[in-house]
Amino acid sequence: MRTDGISFHHPLAFWAGCVLLVAGVLAHVPMFLMGAPMHYRLAGMPMDATMLTGMAMIPLGLALAAYGLAPRIEQVRRTLHGSRNRACFHLADGVPLNREHWTLVLVLVVALAVDVMKPATLGFVMPGMTREYAISQESGAWLALVALTGTTVGSVVWGRIGDVFGRRAAILLSALMFMGTAICGAMPSFGWNLVMCFLMGASAGGLLPIAFTLMAEAIPAAHRGWLLVALGGIGTSAGYLLAAGAAAVLEPLFSWRALWLLGLPTGALIVLLNRWIPESPRFLSNAGMEAAARAVLLRFAGARAQAIEVDDAAHPGAPIVDEQHPVAGLRQLLRGRHAAISWGLMVCGTAWGLVNFGFLLWLPVNLVKLGVDPAGASALLARSAFIALPGIGVVVWLYHRWSSVRSLVLFIALTAAALLTFMAMAWLDLRSAQLTTAATAALLVSVSGVIAMLIPYAAEIYPVHLRGTGAGVIAASSKFGGILGAGLGVLGCFEHLALAAALIALPMLAAAVMLARTGIETRGLGLEEIQTAMGAPLADPPRRH
Repeated sequence: MRTDGISFHHPLAFWAGCVLLVAGVLAHVPMFLMGAPMHYRLAGMPMDATMLTGMAMIPLGLALAAYGLAPRIEQVRRTLHGSRNRACFHLADGVPLNREHWTLVLVLVVALAVDVMKPATLGFVMPGMTREYAISQESGAWLALVALTGTTVGSVVWGRIGDVFGRRAAILLSALMFMGTAICGAMPSFGWNLVMCFLMGASAGGLLPIAFTLMAEAIPAAHRGWLLVALGGIGTSAGYLLAAGAAAVLEPLFSWRALWLLGLPTGALIVLLNRWIPESPRFLSNAGMEAAARAVLLRFAGARAQAIEVDDAAHPGAPIVDEQHPVAGLRQLLRGRHAAISWGLMVCGTAWGLVNFGFLLWLPVNLVKLGVDPAGASALLARSAFIALPGIGVVVWLYHRWSSVRSLVLFIALTAAALLTFMAMAWLDLRSAQLTTAATAALLVSVSGVIAMLIPYAAEIYPVHLRGTGAGVIAASSKFGGILGAGLGVLGCFEHLALAAALIALPMLAAAVMLARTGIETRGLGLEEIQTAMGAPLADPPRRH
């Protein structure tokens, strides 16, 4: 295996697995084309032998590709326990952004946009799917619930895979699983769509935290924070735009099924870009692969490469990573020195999910109850969303120039304040168009700011051998909040605006207090310095001058 950070442990097995998986997906195309005379309506059609064979080829191809990416047993042992040695990442943390950094950023923006695009298509496929399968809107809602459950499970599982197999391996495996779920577009029954939708959610949920983890470990400390937040904002917006554009162009021609089939080319795009996705040097060093770690580090170091080589000459063969306060395992994230901040982030994530997948979904209905006519409610939301657009720029500026943890706490508090405003409006029966617009815009700005910072912040604060897991757990908490929100919506809780706003504002305020007390400042600090701060008195964190 080459030591450049972009090679595979078993390249033949990986590429053979890719070919097998693609062949399995293409085996479903004849079934799709058979439905062309009926505008691609396949409901009730029997699955033929070619289709069943293709379904069997997909998991076999995924398993073979996973073997091609799987690390050696000794590397896994080192990865799980983490390194305890000196640091020289500061030599690369101070370099200016160069071509290698920007290339990685652009590739990860593409990956994140593809990741967001898949679940974003749920809203576009729902009308056509419910008509074709002749099911009610309530039955169709199971699709969103199953997808959210998949993203919750996938965030944790793939986060752990990223810490054991590597960040690059997890991204590629997630993309391959993404490609496999494209067969949703040829499923003749709603039940099979639910199964595939769960797997789609699992692959999408895994890519998000791992992309942030890899970027956090490759970008210099001075630029890490703002680029992470910008990555989230731009990637998410691009994903929704791609989903909407694909629906507008393809759905009238090939029905809703074409939006699922897009999983094959979009996932393949990530795999084909793999040569520009190097493995994290911190992960490689932590796994004992020092030559590969130095090769990647030199690739990103630019003008500082000579300094790293001098440091290597002074300490030949010395591992690169130093985390003075190691966390022993996954359990320690919730019980050790990271426990307080982890719980604060999880409470925040859950409350955010309740807002995004519960409160905001029911907001148009509740606005009508506040005296806004139905057409006016949609216009008001659109106007508020437009007002909220510049908010991501404010978030990036505050996170980079002011404070990472204080910016997060500020936007959590603003979200709670917007919710309490809605509570007061419903309770006191205030019917002011200006106040309603202001409260809606404030909620959209603040809730967008929270999610833009939440996972990037999580990707900064955990140790290298648990960074993917930690980011995955925090990402999963936001999806769990969505599942909880869907359940509360079925129970009718969101029909009572004042009660719903108050119940969600409480955990938001609790999260703000918890993170204000236990949060660690990450702005301008190297990742190893942040781990030192986690073990230092909270009132006196280290600062880079």
